[in-house]
Amino acid sequence: MTREKIIEAIRSGAVNNRLTCEKAHELSASLGIPLREIGDLCNELKIKISACQLGCF
Repeated sequence: MTREKIIEAIRSGAVNNRLTCEKAHELSASLGIPLREIGDLCNELKIKISACQLGCF
């Protein structure tokens, strides 16, 4: 999977520049990439993680 496709998937899953923790986990599983990579790209794209399942955000 190319970086551009991953970024596209993150942006399409984000609402109002926020991506839910649940959606981040779904993207990680469906794209076959580590959750850490999703988080790093969200940081780079200035997309906030919301509704954290751990209560961190």
